[in-house]
Amino acid sequence: MTVHLTEGRAPVAAAPVIRPRGPRIADRAPRVRRLAMELARFSAVGGSGVAVNVLFFNLALRGLGWAPMAATVAASCVAMASNYLGFRFFAYRDRASRTRGQIVLFFAFSGLGVLMESALFYGGYHGLGLSGSLGSNVAKVLSILLASAFRFVAYRTWVFQHAKNGR
Repeated sequence: MTVHLTEGRAPVAAAPVIRPRGPRIADRAPRVRRLAMELARFSAVGGSGVAVNVLFFNLALRGLGWAPMAATVAASCVAMASNYLGFRFFAYRDRASRTRGQIVLFFAFSGLGVLMESALFYGGYHGLGLSGSLGSNVAKVLSILLASAFRFVAYRTWVFQHAKNGR
């Protein structure tokens, strides 16, 4: 039997471990990654929609001689229809239920987006004088980008919702 004798010091207590409140960074990483992928898919569909929108706008305005506001509204509506297919089958395919309510919400929020886009285009085209060939395209693209921020929030929040039990 071995006996170890030590000096009469009392053992030192370990410092308390302070843990931050709320979710840890490692817990947030999957959510951030999912949001980044959702934003990337939204941007891919939106980018194709911007191309459709701008091409149809220029065809209507320059090729067919339509009035600027008629060209921008028509181009936005054509892009809206093509975007629905992209969002339904690509960007939000995991939560696209294709219910009548979802379709109505998509076109209602898209319609609001068209109104926003048209008002912004009008302000740029008439208010800022961006009426030349290059200027009208700048006004068109800027109006699309600004209205797209609204669309992203509306689509992910109300139109293509996650199932209540499977977030």
